[in-house]
Amino acid sequence: MTAAVATVREDLDVARSVLSLEAAGLRALSAALDGSFTAAVERLAGIAGRVVVTGMGKSGHIARKVAATLASTGTPALFVHPAEASHGDLGMVVAGDAVLAFSNSGETSELADLVAHTRRFGLPLIAVTARPASTLAAAADVVLLLPAAAEACPMGLAPTTSTAMQMALGDALAVALLTRRGFTASEFRQFHPGGRLGAKLRRVRELMHAGDAVPLAEPDTPMHQALLVMTAKRFGCVGVVENGSGRLLGIVTDGDLRRAMGPDLLGRTVRSIMTPSPRSIGPEALAAQALHAMNGGARPITTLFVVDGAGRPIGILHIHDLLRAGLA
Repeated sequence: MTAAVATVREDLDVARSVLSLEAAGLRALSAALDGSFTAAVERLAGIAGRVVVTGMGKSGHIARKVAATLASTGTPALFVHPAEASHGDLGMVVAGDAVLAFSNSGETSELADLVAHTRRFGLPLIAVTARPASTLAAAADVVLLLPAAAEACPMGLAPTTSTAMQMALGDALAVALLTRRGFTASEFRQFHPGGRLGAKLRRVRELMHAGDAVPLAEPDTPMHQALLVMTAKRFGCVGVVENGSGRLLGIVTDGDLRRAMGPDLLGRTVRSIMTPSPRSIGPEALAAQALHAMNGGARPITTLFVVDGAGRPIGILHIHDLLRAGLA
């Protein structure tokens, strides 16, 4: 075995050991959850203000992420640096707020003024710590205790497993609060309007073509007329709608034309070559659902008719519309 190969294997062994230790920590955390977690969710769900998340060092980095996750999932939250809190930022923590403090040891001196502030003004204090007898735990209204777990660092010093557990516990709180509040995808989009995530959460009605842009024909329309509609509307298809009700019965696509090609094509009716019961979607569906509908089934499709509750076409969506929106 060459030195390079040995080094690669050693690196992989180290990585797998780290992940194994952190996974064991998360399993232990899951098993240790009890009524304290429910009490923490109750406190955070019941406040009128914000969740002020704090921590020092590596715990501070975790606290910043937890605050961002809470805020993006419908729980107003902000991060306050404990050292800055002692120099004026305590003014950011006001009546109606609750404090969620991360400290593995529970003895982080920089937290002292912030903890004292919560006690002075009667603000709920939730502690995330590994030491039940620590100063932070003794001061807190609710203690979320991290179970004993080996750090993944070979020296047992660098915060690794402990911060992984802190992060996961923060996510668990955020999702529990999200679920309790019935936070919807529509509300989620309000906090994520940019990028691909924002595109996925857009509604079909925001992207579809409507009105005269929708290519439609009745079942007995001759194909020579239907071809004129297909050409004019430029979607490569025409929807076939029932006389009177306007319900979508079928679709004629470029593929249907190729399969029906023959000397009598232009004299045939739309009904005779259409594909019945085409895929469709409602206007309030998410753009991500429209993309899934296009890619599902035996064959991917590039256009999707948008129908109302009675099955009548009110719009059409093309894969290019999703591409322009940044979804696909």
